[in-house]
Amino acid sequence: MRDKFKDLAEVIEEIPFDSFLGIRVEELREGYARLRLPFRPELVGDKRRPALHGGVVSTLVDTCGGTAVWASCAVGDRIATIDIRVDYLRPAPGRDLVAEAEVKLLGNRVGNAHVLVYAADSPEEIVAEGRGVYNIRKAGRA
Repeated sequence: MRDKFKDLAEVIEEIPFDSFLGIRVEELREGYARLRLPFRPELVGDKRRPALHGGVVSTLVDTCGGTAVWASCAVGDRIATIDIRVDYLRPAPGRDLVAEAEVKLLGNRVGNAHVLVYAADSPEEIVAEGRGVYNIRKAGRA
């Protein structure tokens, strides 16, 4: 029997945009995802700080929230973002970022996840938090 979470991790890491950013799955389980975004100088948005670009942070929030919802579904299901909200709490430092998402609501067609983002070496300092709402299209459903 195939490992659903291993299969899903492979799918996530092969998404072209996520792959371009270098996003890696660190942990998946039912209703939970932890992803890492390795630091690259090209991701800095304000070189005077330097701080990572807010769009990079919001991408990590969106990807992690959707992955947590997807981890509660079948790998063949399709997950699409309906809405995300990101609160930027402090500048994202020029280091690897980690996002952790937990599903708060899972219905037949919609899932909701809460996401925290922090520097990998400073998990006590949250740089952003977010909430995503995702459409779930079950495999085989038109």
